[in-house]
Amino acid sequence: MLGRIGRGTGAAGAGRGQSRAAYGAKRRIGRGGGDSQERGHRPAFWARRRRPCGAARDDRRSRRVSELGLAILLVLAWAYLTGSTIAALRFARRPIARTAGRPPVSVLKPLHGADPGLYENLRSFIEQDYPEVQIVFGVRHGADAALPVARELIGEYPEQDIALLVNPRATGSNLKVANLENMLAAAKHEILVMADSDMRVDRDYVASTIGPLQDPRAGAVTCLYKGMPFGGLWSRLGAMHINFAFLPSALLGEMLGTGGGCFGATIALRRSVLQRIGGFARIRDELADDHRLGDAVRELGLATVLSRYIVENHVAEPSFASLWRHELRWARTVRAMAPLGFAGSIITHTIILTVLAAAVAGFSAASCWLVLVSCALRWLSAGVIARRLDLPIGGLWLLPLRDALSFAVFLSSFCGRNVLWRDQLFRVEPGGRLTVEGDKPV
Repeated sequence: MLGRIGRGTGAAGAGRGQSRAAYGAKRRIGRGGGDSQERGHRPAFWARRRRPCGAARDDRRSRRVSELGLAILLVLAWAYLTGSTIAALRFARRPIARTAGRPPVSVLKPLHGADPGLYENLRSFIEQDYPEVQIVFGVRHGADAALPVARELIGEYPEQDIALLVNPRATGSNLKVANLENMLAAAKHEILVMADSDMRVDRDYVASTIGPLQDPRAGAVTCLYKGMPFGGLWSRLGAMHINFAFLPSALLGEMLGTGGGCFGATIALRRSVLQRIGGFARIRDELADDHRLGDAVRELGLATVLSRYIVENHVAEPSFASLWRHELRWARTVRAMAPLGFAGSIITHTIILTVLAAAVAGFSAASCWLVLVSCALRWLSAGVIARRLDLPIGGLWLLPLRDALSFAVFLSSFCGRNVLWRDQLFRVEPGGRLTVEGDKPV
């Protein structure tokens, strides 16, 4: 019995010894020792478990940073929407300061090409409810398509004081400013009003615009403009950019005191002030000539006043390429003049920022709700601004498409400095100065 017990015990011990040996072998295999055939499976398993640990932590950290950054931008974007809406409401309550006296006024209209609606645009400046208004049309060459339109209006209004100049002289790279320099000699009066050719006004325009110039502390008066589409989809998108991107941003800047620039829609000033800043020669090489003129006026210690009057800009974009070139030129001009401010304008792209935040969050239910909330806020803001400022309200369903296009223009503006303006290629240097590149499209 003892022998059987001993043999049994020995067998059990041997079994336990074999189990320990097998366990030890498995541990060695796990550590990388043992037979190569067995090592081929376990080390790969452990490697797959070990390597992602650090990478996973890095991924989680990067994701949290991205989510935090987008969350901050999203809060700022909502604050921008709120602030721009408040600025528009405040501006809408502002009364129009009409002039008490009726000083004679010269209106300078530099022309280039026959844009759609040019006849009606120019006629609106002639038909003013104001006693003494001189109109000065200017073109740079006799083959300009705007010339027949100007001559037709002169024939239709023989009783009006209308001058027409054709002069190719250009002393700088900005051909519109060169045109204004040539036209200035024909202007008779001390009060000068300049307005782009694609603007349209009502009969109270002159009386409503020059009023602030009665204050000697005012150096210039400028007007904002609203987009009125003249055509199909691309014109509607172009007008929406003016109405729901440019206009609210300009009003918010004015409310916060960071604006103060002039706009080509209208600039009114005294001839003496123009002479004090050095005349049009001061801005002859500037792409953003209107803003630079406002800067020069403020350097004299005089104010640039934003009129309550809003001019109509009739937008005619025949194609996507035309719309893209115009908006890319504006974006690259602003980037050259104020690079930090332009980079900060990313917060104006509310819907796009929300979609990016949702993508980082894996389009979770909560993030998708944020997208819907941002879209609702964007539409609400646009609707309120449109109603209070009498803007075209149709087509607001296009806002997501409009915002996506604006974001694409924003990104593309960082990919070069060339712009196509009036059929000529320019390079926008830092600060906004122009250098001629050639006659090829961008």
